[in-house]
Amino acid sequence: QVQLVESAGGLVQAGDSLRLSCVASGFRFSRHTMGWFRRPPGKEREFVAAILWNTNTTVYTDSVKGRFTISRDNTKNTVSLRMTSLKPEDTAVYYCAAGMVASGYDSREPNNYFYWGQGTQVTVSS
Repeated sequence: QVQLVESAGGLVQAGDSLRLSCVASGFRFSRHTMGWFRRPPGKEREFVAAILWNTNTTVYTDSVKGRFTISRDNTKNTVSLRMTSLKPEDTAVYYCAAGMVASGYDSREPNNYFYWGQGTQVTVSS
């Protein structure tokens, strides 16, 4: 049984930092690219960051470059998203996802991900 379980998000103030984690089970974690997506209120789901399984290359959407860091620990089947200098526009439900993606370009497309977590709310107040 595949599971992706995100850690709790939370309510933070602008400028604060927050770390999300996602623990995976039920599939071969080391052979899957891991991604983070988010759905802001009233908007479509959007790509945030990904880390490729084959090269450990990281990919970020422009709005989070320099503020967010994605990392993975294949020994613990865990992917993390370190978020710093948070802004109100980062408010969203954050999802981790797993897919057999081999390129940075493809890592941005949510349809390339097979497995999804349930999502965790992150709210950034101004």
